Amino acid sequence: MEIQFLGTGAGQPAKARNVSSLVLKLLDEINEVWMFDCGEGTQRQILETTIRPRKVKKIFITHLHGDHIFGLPGFLSSRAFQANEEQTDLDIYGPAGIKSFVMTSLRNSGSRLPYHINFHELDANSLGKIMETDKFVVYAEQLDHTIFCVGYRVMQKDLEGTLDADALKTAGVPFGPLFGKVKNGQDVVLEDGTKIVAKDFISAPKKGKIITILGDTRKTDSSVRLGLGADVLVHESTYGKGDEKIAKAHGHSTNMQAAKVAKEASAKRLLLNHISARFLGRDCKKMELDAQTIFENTHLVRDLEEVKI
Repeated sequence: MEIQFLGTGAGQPAKARNVSSLVLKLLDEINEVWMFDCGEGTQRQILETTIRPRKVKKIFITHLHGDHIFGLPGFLSSRAFQANEEQTDLDIYGPAGIKSFVMTSLRNSGSRLPYHINFHELDANSLGKIMETDKFVVYAEQLDHTIFCVGYRVMQKDLEGTLDADALKTAGVPFGPLFGKVKNGQDVVLEDGTKIVAKDFISAPKKGKIITILGDTRKTDSSVRLGLGADVLVHESTYGKGDEKIAKAHGHSTNMQAAKVAKEASAKRLLLNHISARFLGRDCKKMELDAQTIFENTHLVRDLEEVKI
């Protein structure tokens, strides 16, 4: 499981940072890639990665500001051009209005998609658990921005314990049907009368990962709730230390406020993104170091960076 950042800038593209988009790679878990926001130029950024657009099965939009959605019609159209691969349907989750934006763009540009898009529009009355599969649950909650904006909490369900095959062989269990019974939690008795207790050969269930990905927001209790105990918390850091007034006026957060959210949420790791173009290399390093005075395990990400979870 990895997160790769396709765009880490705020507002408009810059030389070092494209606008907002990231992907959660779940290839080992479910052979899918989930995208969060799709700012202008996202499909160009993908060309610098190993991401296959057809693997993107779900797109989660935080809000309808242009730097988070202007790349979506182009990406959806280009996803259809891979004729040598099977056409697969796609789900888009996002604030009410996302369907109108996408369909109007496709219709007015004469674009035809050979796959179906399932839209799941969100408003203040449809938040909470928005998606569940046999392996993942996704929650959404409203943040505090200048327009309706949400954050997402992706929870991997606990993983079943694994079978210790070597220990079973050592205990004299022949490979075959008996292995399957023990793996399914069933005790077995060998021909010599030895009883094999299944739980002795199966590891304890492994706790699933929690990934919190927030849209643009002022510091708010919703951010803390979404980030509770998260293995990774992705939080915007449009502004730096001392910029609290301008951040509040524009509906954003500073690096210090993001660090406070991570600390209050007892998150394990904080990744800062959505960086204003006025912050260059040394400025960004200072933003990271400043935030670390509040939450030590803080890292300010860069475009195309990949983070293992």
